Amino acid sequence: MTLFVGTSGWQYKDWRGVLYPQRCPTRLWLEEYAAAFATLEVNNAFYRLPARETFEAWRERVPADFVVAVKASRYLTHIKRLKDPGEPVHRLMTHAAGLGDRLGPVLLQLPPTLRADPGLLDACLACFPSGTRVAVEPRHESWWTPEVREVLRARGAALCWADAYARPVTPLWRTAGWGYVRFHVGRARAWPHYGRRSLETWVDRIATTWPDTRDVYAYFNNDPTGAAVQDAVVFARAARSAGLAVTRTPALTGDRQKVPPGR
Repeated sequence: MTLFVGTSGWQYKDWRGVLYPQRCPTRLWLEEYAAAFATLEVNNAFYRLPARETFEAWRERVPADFVVAVKASRYLTHIKRLKDPGEPVHRLMTHAAGLGDRLGPVLLQLPPTLRADPGLLDACLACFPSGTRVAVEPRHESWWTPEVREVLRARGAALCWADAYARPVTPLWRTAGWGYVRFHVGRARAWPHYGRRSLETWVDRIATTWPDTRDVYAYFNNDPTGAAVQDAVVFARAARSAGLAVTRTPALTGDRQKVPPGR
């Protein structure tokens, strides 16, 4: 297995002194990030889908081994609510194609008010080009049914394993030959960090579910105070100790490494 470890976004001012040197200009933050990590989840595409030229520019700024996951535009997931998906999916993929071989999975995060509709989900997934890795993060409990699981499995889409407050908020279904995990907020001090034991538990879940040579993508969305960067480092270290192959993470020093045991 290759475990791709990164964060959800990179443009956070409070990451100065954690990941970015204090005097590093913001226009160079992507290069700094890509030197430290080998993957990134672009979540600002949810609010405003970047132009294809923007994706192309990002491709030129990151190394050849870099993988970019793209969070789908809210126009598809929250405004259209997956209805009439053909044009929004086409536009999303046409723009994201600017990443070329740097393009990784696409994330569909569904609104918490969107109730389960397996047929609607199936029709949306059918619009993606063959070979596209699509992860789906439902947020209403009505989605946890055998019918939904079968739609994901049949389309080769991964159920996004989501964590909030150090516990899974989704079933731990394996629906594809690859995995996708998102860490939203932990329970350790200082907020919103994860504790070491919690991260080690997630490593065990991943290792036992994907014991083979499959890819798993893990992104930390708890960005305040640089917690996402720090937790990604601790998580990657635990995964390496468990014998997993993990993509690069930064070498943090001093207080930046101090993550409490937590839960």
